[in-house]
Amino acid sequence: MAISIRGVTKKFGNFTAVDGLNLEIGSGEFFSMLGPSGSGKTTVLRMIAGFELPTAGNISLNGEDVTTKAPFDRDVNTVFQDYALFPHLNVIDNVEYGLRVRGIHKDERRKRAMEALEKVHLADFAQRKPSQLSGGQRQRVALARAIVVEPKILLLDEPLGALDLKLREKMQIELKQLQRDLGITFIFVTHDQDEALTLSDRIAIFNNGKIEQIGTPVELYEKPASEFVARFVGTANVFDDAASKQIFGKAGTNMIRPEQVELGAKGKAATILETIYLGSTIRFILDLDGHQIIAEVSASDDSARTYRRGATVKVNMSPTDLVALNSKEK
Repeated sequence: MAISIRGVTKKFGNFTAVDGLNLEIGSGEFFSMLGPSGSGKTTVLRMIAGFELPTAGNISLNGEDVTTKAPFDRDVNTVFQDYALFPHLNVIDNVEYGLRVRGIHKDERRKRAMEALEKVHLADFAQRKPSQLSGGQRQRVALARAIVVEPKILLLDEPLGALDLKLREKMQIELKQLQRDLGITFIFVTHDQDEALTLSDRIAIFNNGKIEQIGTPVELYEKPASEFVARFVGTANVFDDAASKQIFGKAGTNMIRPEQVELGAKGKAATILETIYLGSTIRFILDLDGHQIIAEVSASDDSARTYRRGATVKVNMSPTDLVALNSKEK
């Protein structure tokens, strides 16, 4: 087990940022902590790194209790959103820095730094200054600097947040490939659900200092345990007890995803409130018996292209697609 967190609480004055957290992360896993701002995910990452100490509880890394150890006494490294590169050093000197402070001989650290740059496809940029690089290239330098010291665990604090959409998508693929090549544990913090779903082996959904649910991307999307998870991971149609009974004849709070809502010749009549073209799909906001629901249909569906705002359409939702939710949104 790469990381074991037992009963960890972190308080800042009267505010509880993390509340009695228990979490285990396996060796070689790409694990993401996903949640809104203030949910506690970054605080957990900082406690793993040693930048913050728990108010209560224990943290073990690779079987060693590091709860009170300083950051430099932990076999981890961190990549930050702002890159934190030294502007006066060129790329290879930035990458070498961690090896230099560890007393590694110049020839050896130069060799390892070049190998790290090759892994992130920047060997040809070794002599450039950070100011001469694009945002994506600077992020790759930060990654190379982090992996060159060969940590057993790499912590990534929203490292792609400053990049534009296309570059972020490209970096997501490269980051996943890098993690597979290195075979080390990656702990990734993000508030971007698509990013977490794309990259992760498993994801922990944080809310108010606690974990709502841990699972694979498929598990979290298809079988969310709570209303909060259903709404935070993807888009969800959530029906409270009254709506569930009215529409489906089923008690409790339930959810169905927009792509499982069929529009066509059968079902209940609904009014189209809005249509949103998303490229590969068309999203319809509908009024069904006073309840607003979302349907998402392939843009290649010719009939879907004919539906207009204000029109009446038939909506079919199978009760077998409903997912029961255990708790209401917090």
